[in-house]
Amino acid sequence: MNAFAPIATATDLSPLRRFVTDFAGLLDDTDDLDRILRDGGGLLADLVAQDDWLPEEYARPHPERYQQYLLHCDSAERFSVVSFVWGPGQATPIHDHRVWGLVGVLSGTERVQSFHHRDHDGALVQYGATRTLHPGEVEAIDPREGDIHRVENGQSDRTSISIHVYGANIGAVERATYRASGEERPFISGYANTTLPNLWANLWDISRKA
Repeated sequence: MNAFAPIATATDLSPLRRFVTDFAGLLDDTDDLDRILRDGGGLLADLVAQDDWLPEEYARPHPERYQQYLLHCDSAERFSVVSFVWGPGQATPIHDHRVWGLVGVLSGTERVQSFHHRDHDGALVQYGATRTLHPGEVEAIDPREGDIHRVENGQSDRTSISIHVYGANIGAVERATYRASGEERPFISGYANTTLPNLWANLWDISRKA
């Protein structure tokens, strides 16, 4: 039995439906990572340019920790789309991804710190300045260049939400969190939800009214 059951929603999911269709088409057309990150980043920028399509069920913060909601997973697990919902002051541990990714901010802001291993002892050190991402902005995660980072809500008094796309079923990928010493701790993130948005529900509503 599928662990995720689709549910109908009153929200207009046509932007997400269009994004999923177009992104699958991109992956059908190429396996070049540079193009996937470039063209896929453009598709994600279009999706997060408006913030009225995400159903409330997948935008709820948790009082103690950030939430990762699965919105869609490709049937061949070539990519997954998730919403990250951050309550005030919430942050990830330092972690990696081990697959490519794209992050687009839907509402609020996010602060991102990137890290790499120091050569002589393997400890983690931040490289580059801490970046603040604003609504509509998209950032790529490229494992070829390093994919260890920490993300936190840039808002101290309200929720921030971002939409992430990963080159796998990210909730099932074995990854790692890191201590400052560079010590790895394996983890699999899973997802906060047990239902999926029904991307086709609105089409049924339209057909019934026709």
